[in-house]
Amino acid sequence: MTEPATTPQHGGTIPARPGHRGVADTAPGLNGVADAAPGLRDVTDAAPGLRGVADTAPGSRRGDVEHDTTTVGRSVIPGAGPAPRPTERATLRLRGTEADEPPRYAPEWLQLREPADAAARSHDLLDPLRIRLADPPRRADGLVVHDIGCGTGSMGRWLAPRLDGAQHWVLHDRDPYLLHFAAVASPRSAADGSQVTVETRRGDVARLTPDALAGASLVTASALLDVLTREEVGTLAAACAGAGCPALLTLSVAGRVELTAPHPMDEEITEAFNAHQRRGGLLGPDAVTVAAEAFAEHGATVRLNPSPWRLGPGQAALTEQWLRGWVGAAVEERPELAERADRYLAERLAACAAGELRVVVHHSDLLSLCRPADGDA
Repeated sequence: MTEPATTPQHGGTIPARPGHRGVADTAPGLNGVADAAPGLRDVTDAAPGLRGVADTAPGSRRGDVEHDTTTVGRSVIPGAGPAPRPTERATLRLRGTEADEPPRYAPEWLQLREPADAAARSHDLLDPLRIRLADPPRRADGLVVHDIGCGTGSMGRWLAPRLDGAQHWVLHDRDPYLLHFAAVASPRSAADGSQVTVETRRGDVARLTPDALAGASLVTASALLDVLTREEVGTLAAACAGAGCPALLTLSVAGRVELTAPHPMDEEITEAFNAHQRRGGLLGPDAVTVAAEAFAEHGATVRLNPSPWRLGPGQAALTEQWLRGWVGAAVEERPELAERADRYLAERLAACAAGELRVVVHHSDLLSLCRPADGDA
């Protein structure tokens, strides 16, 4: 992890596009996209692609396949699915990155899904977490929380106001563009009114070490585990265990979806989507089980809770994008489904537009209570 940049608090919604917004004087490297990420252009000037490590959504995986003439490939926000918008570039890369650098998520997608994420996360895991955080002596400056693959910072906006005491959030992501959004939209205060501060660090979970987490009170992540490999999950578990800090890892896909009314193709699409999630050795719907085993091997106590998205007429925009991404990933995995999947998607989108479709997208939250670094129980 490199180049920390500390910012003051700028609570509120994610801005429409990166800019100075008062950050220039206090956050070197974050005063506009040109400074934070040389080579990046304004989000309206090109199409951001999918990002590899951070808040993710069903269907968002490597690969760019256009379905320009089908319902499957139209109007997918980058991050919601594998297909880019017609006539637009699929990815927007940083100058000097490798050719196979995974593309990024658009902040528009992360903002669209944030309310559903907030409603889905398991509140039942917060009490044991609070007990653990109150147990060891706190640092003089409060809790230190490392948010891995932070995206636009939705986890901090959800969790920081639910914890008491001063907090310092260290936001990790490989994408400096999204780190900008996370910094300027971070929360100002904790549940009891204590101050919340934030810094950003650009880096990759695969390089995470106990040293990088030295002094951490908590590690968090949202929708991250399912886009990691078994080795990367092992690295994360080892780093948390080495630092002796708990981990709250939310919203990992579980591989199960319920739609009303049931359709004969539901199971086929689900199976193809799950296979797509596992491409390139990624864990996909196996992630929570693998992570629970990895943390337990380091002596941690692990708790799992469901955290499903429950989408109805009030979430029609999200449901539409999720449907396009879900079906698009399935077709990318099994191209022979394309014709039938196009009709299926058209029917589902029509039901969504009519306010008749309800969807449950199953996720799981994981709380790992690692042994403190000093070895005390």
